[in-house]
Amino acid sequence: MIQLFNQFFYEPIFNLVIWLYNVIPGESLGLAIIALTIIIKLILLPLSQKSIKSQKALQEIQPKINELKKKYKDNKEKMGKAMMALYKEHKVNPFSSCLPLLIQLPFLLAVFRVFRNGIENNLSLVYPFIETPETIHNMWLGINLAERSIFLAVLAGAAQFWQAKMMMAKKPEVKTKGSKDENMAAIMSKQMVYFMPVITVFIGLTLPGGLTLYWFLITLLTALQQLVMFKYKKNNHNNNNNNKEKDFVIDGEVKEIENKKIEK
Repeated sequence: MIQLFNQFFYEPIFNLVIWLYNVIPGESLGLAIIALTIIIKLILLPLSQKSIKSQKALQEIQPKINELKKKYKDNKEKMGKAMMALYKEHKVNPFSSCLPLLIQLPFLLAVFRVFRNGIENNLSLVYPFIETPETIHNMWLGINLAERSIFLAVLAGAAQFWQAKMMMAKKPEVKTKGSKDENMAAIMSKQMVYFMPVITVFIGLTLPGGLTLYWFLITLLTALQQLVMFKYKKNNHNNNNNNKEKDFVIDGEVKEIENKKIEK
């Protein structure tokens, strides 16, 4: 299994980094990592898009899920059937957000190994048709990508916070008699929004700067992807509502004209 992982993920990504380092002017490892991140993001774009849609859809119906859990808390069978009916009604697959993330995991692990093991220490893995660089320049914008970087760790945490904050569904405050569980779930959700970025910063402080740069960039690109998708969805929703209002007005005018003709 490890040999297959090395053959299909680790070595190709390692060689892609070396090739990008060779072809991008300036022999910049930072630019090579930026290019690598964009390439991997483009490869995984359809999966990432599907995952974001599923996560957002699940967030939006979470209040209804909480209501069903409360209603059928003593009957697991009815709760399961009600949940499946809810997913079917809103065309949501609760597992579709997990599968794309699992498929992306080998790429993340491969990039992790590339920078954890060090590039200069594994130049023997370079394919014969790729030129082996004499030295790897680890400095980029004053940051040593072979060592940990506080600055990049903080940037990664900030990007993580923006992405998580954007994904949170805005919910009205619930003040009903039995709303304690829902409020507790909302509090836990908000805590995770702040907790995960802190964890990201702490983990980033233990990683080489090159890996932290990749982590920051991939999170930032995902957040930008979310922003575009949510704005597109919002614009479509507004356009549909406007069209419905226009149709309603037109139908009303037509009926009014018909009524006047009948009266005459």
